[in-house]
Amino acid sequence: MPTFEEYAAAVRQLSAQVRAGERGVAAEIERRRRLHAGVEQLAQRLAVQGQRLDQLGQAIATPPGVPAGAAPVEPADADPAAVLDEARALADEVDRRTGYVEALAQRPGLLPTWSPAARAVAVYVACAAAGVLLMLVLVVASGVGLVSGFTLGAWICAGLPVLSFVAGWFILGRWGRPALATVEPPRFVPLGFVICVALVPIAYCASLLLVRALR
Repeated sequence: MPTFEEYAAAVRQLSAQVRAGERGVAAEIERRRRLHAGVEQLAQRLAVQGQRLDQLGQAIATPPGVPAGAAPVEPADADPAAVLDEARALADEVDRRTGYVEALAQRPGLLPTWSPAARAVAVYVACAAAGVLLMLVLVVASGVGLVSGFTLGAWICAGLPVLSFVAGWFILGRWGRPALATVEPPRFVPLGFVICVALVPIAYCASLLLVRALR
């Protein structure tokens, strides 16, 4: 017959096993609770990322989707904690790529690395140069009698300068605006007007001087 001490030892051993089992169950419950909390947090994070990517897609006129180089997490027969860590790493990568896209969307498509003033000068000078080319065409047309002197003067003094300025103003507003801009980009209207109004007549006078010098 087992003695009382043996019964007591068996009871103590059983009690220890029960407590160990309870601790194991409590640890498993806590692990599952943490996993559930992590999944909920990650789901909220992914929802915010999805909304931001949709906004960026609308701003830069591209369909929303998974950024290049990022692949969705494929389900696998693995430890849930490892899968959650992998999903978090992917979310971190999406955050990095989203920041890169946001930085690009903060810059205009036209001469993105230039300062606003330098961009405006380049655009207005280019438009004025196009006006000068049209002026040369009108000068040739006037020389062969296709355009009257009054019409030529009107285009040189008013039409072409104003047309060049309006073209530059439109280009800066259309392609000099960042995709995520909330205000109108600076167009440097006085500077552009001076460039366009001055360059076409100056080019005409220079062409006259050149023609007289060659005669």
